[in-house]
Amino acid sequence: MKKIIVLGSNSFAGSCYIDFLLNKNYKVFGFSRSNEPSKILLKYKFNKNIKNFKFIKFNINKDLNLLKKFIFKKKVDYIVDFLGQGMVAESWKYPHQWYETNIISKVKLFDFLSKKIKFKKYIRISTPEAIGDVKGFIFENTKANPSTPYGISHLTADLTLLAYYKLNKFPVVIARFSNFYGPHQQLYRIIPKTLFSILNNKKLFLHGGGKSIRSFIFIDDFCEGIYKSMVKGKVGEIYNFTNKEYISINFLVKKIFSLTSKNFNKLVKITKDRPTKDYAYKMNPTKAQIKLKWKPKYKLEQGLKKTISWYMANKSQLQRLKNIYIHKS
Repeated sequence: MKKIIVLGSNSFAGSCYIDFLLNKNYKVFGFSRSNEPSKILLKYKFNKNIKNFKFIKFNINKDLNLLKKFIFKKKVDYIVDFLGQGMVAESWKYPHQWYETNIISKVKLFDFLSKKIKFKKYIRISTPEAIGDVKGFIFENTKANPSTPYGISHLTADLTLLAYYKLNKFPVVIARFSNFYGPHQQLYRIIPKTLFSILNNKKLFLHGGGKSIRSFIFIDDFCEGIYKSMVKGKVGEIYNFTNKEYISINFLVKKIFSLTSKNFNKLVKITKDRPTKDYAYKMNPTKAQIKLKWKPKYKLEQGLKKTISWYMANKSQLQRLKNIYIHKS
């Protein structure tokens, strides 16, 4: 049985990928800084192969030696990295914490792995924020122009890993994903936040009127993209993954209101936009489609319907949770 470490296992993306791996009979070790949250937010908790998963509480800024010893002992095949300070706007409040976690502590880990450990691949989950706001499409080699500490920290991690690949063939594959969504997502993200407002008849504050352009990829397609990166991705390469439906946030929110037969104008309040917010991320996924044979199966409306159905079915549990982001240093 192949063994995989998932860093950032309590994240929406990390927890869903763990569920995906358990379905393929991998042994998975999940590392995250917080205790496991509510079961409803962790898809793997419902997996029949949960016995093949072990959770380890771990803060990369304080417990790096714990991870080093674990890797020495277990001799894993793959490391999949979702770990890091998230949230774009909040990175302006505590920029040093984004740099400490996403750059300094990560570089210490990269250096250790590159010199001491042999394994098949390190899959780094990155973001278009590392490239920033550009005109036209974002390709894997598009010149970067990040506009927030969040984006800068992710770009720095990406470039450092690629430098280690040049130095000693460190087996990194970088996978950049557009916004992902689906059942089990934390309630402070835009799609579940919109549904939370609808379910509880509460105001939804839409920054800048939702003019920014994004694309949204359903979580099943997201997990398939990571897996293709893991088993087929060429080391030292970057791959973009996105649904080609590029839409405004305003359009997205209105679509959710339409699918739930609710009135957009009654619950949505337009507020001032966030500082230095990038206008558009339009990644081009052609390379992943050709080289990795990856293609999203879900159109936006299909994925939204599945997500809405799940949220409605779990309404009573979700209403007990908070829909605000709580920062952890």
